[in-house]
Amino acid sequence: MDPLGPGGDDAPPFTHMRHVPVLLERCLDLLAPALDAPGAVVVDGTLGLGGHAEALLSRHAGLTLVGLDRDPEALRLAGERLSPFADRTHLVHAVFDEIAEVLDRLGLGPVHGVLFDLGVSSLQLDEDERGFSYSRDAPLDMRMDPTTGPSAADVLNTYAPGELVRVLRDHGEERAARRIVEAVVRARRRAPLRTSAELVALLEQAIPAASRRTGGHPAKRTFQALRIEVNGELDAIAAAVPAAVDALALHGRVVVMSYQSLEDRIVKRVLGERSRPTAPPDMPVLREQDQPELALLTRGAEKADESEVAANPRAASVRLRAAERVREAA
Repeated sequence: MDPLGPGGDDAPPFTHMRHVPVLLERCLDLLAPALDAPGAVVVDGTLGLGGHAEALLSRHAGLTLVGLDRDPEALRLAGERLSPFADRTHLVHAVFDEIAEVLDRLGLGPVHGVLFDLGVSSLQLDEDERGFSYSRDAPLDMRMDPTTGPSAADVLNTYAPGELVRVLRDHGEERAARRIVEAVVRARRRAPLRTSAELVALLEQAIPAASRRTGGHPAKRTFQALRIEVNGELDAIAAAVPAAVDALALHGRVVVMSYQSLEDRIVKRVLGERSRPTAPPDMPVLREQDQPELALLTRGAEKADESEVAANPRAASVRLRAAERVREAA
């Protein structure tokens, strides 16, 4: 197993028992045909607390797993969970769009399966000090890797007003973006915004009452937008999904779970483009190199059923898409 980074005696206790992997059986079933191959390798690009990884390793005795996560604490906890499989795992501190570099460094690939469970993890949502939740007061951090990069507070307090409007509109689809930014600018002239409670109070005043009556909590879209901006999530997804397809062996499979429309739109576009012929529509005969690389395994985006949502409320917004490589890479 690769070094996991920070940990130690003062680290919080292992908390994986509270974690319920989303659409676990569906993910296992979709990946299974590809992972029974001798010497199969699967990449869990968003390892989190290791629930999907543990199930994959348990079900496939000869499987090697590469687990990526940008969060050092998630890697530490997943390492504890996956310790019985230490001889078949490589856990790497990396963003999921670094999949090609990681596989090259490990001397692995092409791989037989790739799994992405996008968005914020259970660990990040549940740890108050991370600042991902608008329902608990905490420092405005929101970094998935707390060792690097600007925080949500840095974005709020240093971005030019026009850039803040762009963030809220593009990443949060927030209709009241300009009103919110005007309120942020007024507030930060007095003192920097530092906590989630301060931001929530500002949003409740800035967002019109009519808008607050629909669309859930008034802070939801702004917190989503800040998190995406801080972590560069959409750019990472746009790079990671093509990289995953490129890493697949023939008949390898990729499964992607997203939790909001901006993520799913990128996944749908990439998988859709790679599942269509590349030749012009009027070409009478398709050459081998013009054939689609992928065959879609899902009809549109699959969602969790009522029983799963009842058992695991975080599955309510999931959208799952999957595809199989059906043509060798050029």
